[in-house]
Amino acid sequence: MNIKEAKQEVVNTVKAYLMKDETGAYRIPVEKQRPVLLMGPPGIGKTAIMEQIAEELNINLVSYTITHHTRQSAIGLPYISKKNYGGEEYSVTEYTMSEIIASIYDQIERSGVKEGILFLDEINCVSETLAPTMLQFLQYKTFGSHRVPEGFVIVTAGNPPEYNKSVRDFDIVTLDRVKRIDILEDFKVWKEYAYRMDVCGAILAYLEIKKDKFYSVKAGIEGKHFVTARGWEDLSRIIKVYEDMELPITRDLVAEYIGDPEIARDFATYYELYNKYRVTYQVPSILAGDFPKEVRAIVMAPFDEKLSLLGLMIETLNREFRKYAENLDIQREVFAEVKKLKEAEGGLLDILKTNHDFLKLQMERNIKAHMLSRYQERIQKKILLALEELEEKLTLSGGDDAELFAVAKQWFTEREAARTGAVRTTGDHLTNAFEFINKTFGEGQELVIFLSDLNAGFYSLKFISECGNEAYYKYNQYLLLKDQRAKLRDEVMKVMEI
Repeated sequence: MNIKEAKQEVVNTVKAYLMKDETGAYRIPVEKQRPVLLMGPPGIGKTAIMEQIAEELNINLVSYTITHHTRQSAIGLPYISKKNYGGEEYSVTEYTMSEIIASIYDQIERSGVKEGILFLDEINCVSETLAPTMLQFLQYKTFGSHRVPEGFVIVTAGNPPEYNKSVRDFDIVTLDRVKRIDILEDFKVWKEYAYRMDVCGAILAYLEIKKDKFYSVKAGIEGKHFVTARGWEDLSRIIKVYEDMELPITRDLVAEYIGDPEIARDFATYYELYNKYRVTYQVPSILAGDFPKEVRAIVMAPFDEKLSLLGLMIETLNREFRKYAENLDIQREVFAEVKKLKEAEGGLLDILKTNHDFLKLQMERNIKAHMLSRYQERIQKKILLALEELEEKLTLSGGDDAELFAVAKQWFTEREAARTGAVRTTGDHLTNAFEFINKTFGEGQELVIFLSDLNAGFYSLKFISECGNEAYYKYNQYLLLKDQRAKLRDEVMKVMEI
């Protein structure tokens, strides 16, 4: 299955394992909860989906790469204790608590949440001395004499032997005690994730043209050459920062993340073309409704160039869709804080400062407990900045509580007006994009590709579902009807052949 399907299967498993009966006992006893074993190529996103699952289910995540551990850190250090057996005292060897088990208890204390996931990566690549300990762990959920706390679901991950020479095969006894999920790379599924993570548009456009370059592991004369989903995502991050710093994106930089020299050179060359198209086609002008007067050059351009133009348009629109989602989340929280001021009875400015300090403390505690995603952390910080701005405004304005609330209300109203104005602008940009594509290419494959990319994006669908867009509904419905007519025609032709 692909990584998206694997994620849903893990979600279902975690929910099933954490379901309780009317007495509060787990429906599936802990000793019968098979650890999940995700088996798939490196860099495909196994760790990323664990973070997403923990965030979505609001549970803990304790994550370890088990190859970084020795037998002592996994099961604890030995020490001598005294015990009485049959009336005689003996010296016996016991073990301190495993670092991994202790980390689970520490995370429970930090977050206040008693349930979670213990994720152990590279489970089938442990050293020879640690292998028996890991087999015992998978069978009995213990490290040494210490058991994983109830409420923590065990998920492990490993690489097939063709990707890692250190892989150790599990025997049938062990495999019969785990729930194995095999994962394959899938660009279409990764693209949905990439849109949500704001992956560089040049990378997405390149891979749309050359899907076979998305994931590759092969042996060459100079060793193994590889390209992974992780590599593309990490390359995207550095490209965005380099662009902001106005630093060149060189072939050497690309090769630091893309471990196949041929693909690294090919993408570096394409990146230069992508930026050339950015200047040539002036996408912001197109989205503003200022279409190029001469479209023949675009129509006659190679298909790869058309895909690049569509990629530039999607990249620009996705940036606006993401901004819409961020601003909406921020404004909702800010509204809740302003509403509290309306309901306050005296000391309005002090209440605002107290609420601000509470939100800041809560955010810091959640960050320390790893209970916030990057997006959530970003939103929380922007909310705090907005409240600090309001505090400063109220402090400078002075007056009684009624006057202060009037200032706060006006401040919020202005923010909301700016937000709704940006929503209208984004809607106009989307409409203009459809008009440009229809005017330039007609209702051909370019329109299909553009719609497909919109339908694959989390933030684009969020914007359209919440704000609407007539052009999107029109063309999406047209293509659906066109597809249905084509299928009906095919069925009729088959009947006529009979």
